[in-house]
Amino acid sequence: MEKNHFALKKLLAAVEKELLHKPDRKTLDRLSLLAGFQNWDSFQDALHGDVSADENFRN
Repeated sequence: MEKNHFALKKLLAAVEKELLHKPDRKTLDRLSLLAGFQNWDSFQDALHGDVSADENFRN
């Protein structure tokens, strides 16, 4: 039982570490592309600023 408890604590510590891990800029840019934005900055501007998301799709 004590061995299982230790394994569970180790697993929880690994999960917490991953949850607190901040993704790098390259990952954030790729996620922004999936959401339809050119990069992380344009996504953040549309999310928190006055910029319309339509600005991202100019031709």
